Amino acid sequence: MKKKIKLIAITLLSTLIASCQAKVNALPLEKLKLPPGFKVEVYTDQVWGARSMTLSDKGTLFVGTIVPNVVYALPDKNHDGKPDSVITLIKNLNHPNGVAFKDGSLYVAEIGRLLRYDNIEANLNKAPKPVVLNKNFPKDEWHGYRYIAFGPDGMLYVPIGAPCNTCLKPEDPRYATLTRLKPDGTKQEVFARGIRNTVGFDWHPKTHELWFTDNGRDHLGDNLPPDELNYAPKAGMDFGFPYRYGKNVPDPEYGSKAPSKAVFTPCAMPLGPHVASLGMKFYTGNMFPSEYKNKVFICEHGSWNRSKKIGYRISTVTLDGNKAVSYEPFMSGFLQKEENWGRPVDVIQLKDGSILVSDDFAGAIYRITYKK
Repeated sequence: MKKKIKLIAITLLSTLIASCQAKVNALPLEKLKLPPGFKVEVYTDQVWGARSMTLSDKGTLFVGTIVPNVVYALPDKNHDGKPDSVITLIKNLNHPNGVAFKDGSLYVAEIGRLLRYDNIEANLNKAPKPVVLNKNFPKDEWHGYRYIAFGPDGMLYVPIGAPCNTCLKPEDPRYATLTRLKPDGTKQEVFARGIRNTVGFDWHPKTHELWFTDNGRDHLGDNLPPDELNYAPKAGMDFGFPYRYGKNVPDPEYGSKAPSKAVFTPCAMPLGPHVASLGMKFYTGNMFPSEYKNKVFICEHGSWNRSKKIGYRISTVTLDGNKAVSYEPFMSGFLQKEENWGRPVDVIQLKDGSILVSDDFAGAIYRITYKK
């Protein structure tokens, strides 16, 4: 546990150092590889530790962090694909990774609490005092960095990761689940179980069914287990942690301890082992070629304990109906000969069909466009 915390601290310090260097040295975008016709440019390099993103109806981008514990606001009033400014909107929170926007209010998930800032776009120069919606979330830092998003049902979805690498279910039944609650913070319920740590999810644009990434456990070697893309078309499903992983493979430590009547759902698509799959989005725009419509874009933050690093890229998964049929890289090049200069975290689509990618290591957000 101490080794894990020390490693996290070193990683976060590296993020800050890299962010400082990015202000001096131009980011090496020429090293990024994309399919023909696609172009990547820096949207901003002034967002230290940029992680989860959400977009308002008026085009303001809100960005959460875990270091330096702030939330940014990037307004784009003329919708020209460039931020008018970068505002440090909220300071001194407890790792405010999760951000979501609904009905003029910004929702922020920090460790232990869920906050709401009302009428936020009229108060970008000074954020109002937050409404504390819920202060009863577990306060564990291990898998406590929450990604949040509103579903088609109007509910706010909030994951609660396992407080361990792998362990049998602790006393609090909310661990290793994806919960949902009303926008006022009430009536929290478990939507799905057996989820080690999801830091990205989205709903299919046609079926409105939930898909999510999940990070596999550590210490089973370089190549096991895979990270996962999962499909949850209904409430009440169990995705196996800590008893199963991937395509319903028994875990060597806890597989034999699974409840006899338990029914586990295998993952829809095994992803790379230890790639740290985080933010994901379905592409619904018209800028990219038609074959990208409804594809899943996944940010792979990159491995931290593998003998040879993998991940550090954006990948796509293609669906055929409700079946995931292919998994392939889309943008790579953050990793150069075992040295990484960036780590993608989250992806979001702008109204013009371009996409933004956050990078907490380089302290930047990139914009990807397409032109024939």
